[in-house]
Amino acid sequence: MVFDESVRYQESHEWARKDGDLVVIGISDYAQDELGDVVFVEFPSLGAAFKKGDAFGVVESVKAASDLYLPVSGTVAEVNEVLQDKPETINESPFKDGWIIKVKPDNPTELDSLMDAGAYKTYTEGLDD
Repeated sequence: MVFDESVRYQESHEWARKDGDLVVIGISDYAQDELGDVVFVEFPSLGAAFKKGDAFGVVESVKAASDLYLPVSGTVAEVNEVLQDKPETINESPFKDGWIIKVKPDNPTELDSLMDAGAYKTYTEGLDD
């Protein structure tokens, strides 16, 4: 299992990484592993505004469909269109090529409330008990 040190995590397994004025969001390696082969991603509309914790999309796999929850409040600035034709990119590269959306954050300090890699690793180990 990979725990990327450059991102922050939330309990629902989304990660967030500051990238200039935007925050890049995806799902963790743990989440993609639990889901299995990702077959479809439902994106929000560009320009849609969400609050931290709001559902913004869905990831469907051969096993299940899971809602995606925004780790920071903001406005959708970009979606990863590669995932429309190649949703399995999330399985292959959850932290790099498999990002899902980028948002313009309302309050970038919300990132500070998310778990770092060590805390998230400990959190996921507790889920396997």
